Amino acid sequence: MDRPQVLDLYFVDARARLIDIAAFLDRLERAGGDEDFRAEAFRRALKELEKPGADRARRVLLAFSDPTPDPIAQSPGKSACGAFPLDPPQS
Repeated sequence: MDRPQVLDLYFVDARARLIDIAAFLDRLERAGGDEDFRAEAFRRALKELEKPGADRARRVLLAFSDPTPDPIAQSPGKSACGAFPLDPPQS
């Protein structure tokens, strides 16, 4: 596909998702309390969108991913949280 075709096919959906992200950031900014590692990872991922290159999806995914090569001995919870703290608590 060429760029006009990609825009014709995906623009409205991408626009809606971007508005959803803006609304999420607005809610986060209005909310009280401290930000945690998930908000930090989200902001890191957003910065990846500004960089040139055709591998933005990979870089955004990596911004949320665990960079450590070794598996952990035990899960700290029952479910995934969607992001990895850069400074995880030591156990």
